[in-house]
Amino acid sequence: MIIDLTGGMGGDLVLGPDDAPLKFAAGTDFVGPRERIAHIIDLLPEIGSLDCGSLNFGEALYGTTPGYLRYIAQEYRSRGVRPEIEVFELGHIELARQLIAEGLIDAPALFQLCLGITYGAPATTAAMTAMRDALPPGVHWSAFGVGRMQMPMVAQATLLGGNVRVGLEDNLYLEKGVLATNAQLVERAVALVELLGARVQSAAEVRTLLGLAPARAR
Repeated sequence: MIIDLTGGMGGDLVLGPDDAPLKFAAGTDFVGPRERIAHIIDLLPEIGSLDCGSLNFGEALYGTTPGYLRYIAQEYRSRGVRPEIEVFELGHIELARQLIAEGLIDAPALFQLCLGITYGAPATTAAMTAMRDALPPGVHWSAFGVGRMQMPMVAQATLLGGNVRVGLEDNLYLEKGVLATNAQLVERAVALVELLGARVQSAAEVRTLLGLAPARAR
């Protein structure tokens, strides 16, 4: 069992009022692929997020085009950064399958099922099961839910044979009205995973499982 603390990346495109010429509104942070991954190229982490598609996100469009993804995947591959393929609905899995078929992402791929995001897949058993069943065979996968669904989705991913992600990016509270720390969220997730009969792996074990270089060699 892997507990994942990897964050996301992407860009929100906020449009102006519909009675005005098309223009971007305050809050837009949409940039091209080169700028999006500048920090990845500088720091060369073991794993980097690859948000595999676009969706409506509140009143914004969270946008990543297939062309952007091909560019980012090529840059990751050339520099030895393992893509963490973040998918927010079933169509994103189909796009990821295409990138794998084109040889831009090495097998076995690493997927993150992102549940409970506004207008994406809901944080439900049915949605997680459908997305898991749509994944290519032999991949590694994790899942998370946002807000109050974070720990229920930890339990569900464990029961469905996946790995889990927790952290303040997805949920700020340990319980109602009580702000959390990342450490507290990890401790609660570990306890839940172990109560369900699974075991949380060490960082060294995860590096071996995912084919990452040993920490001291990087």
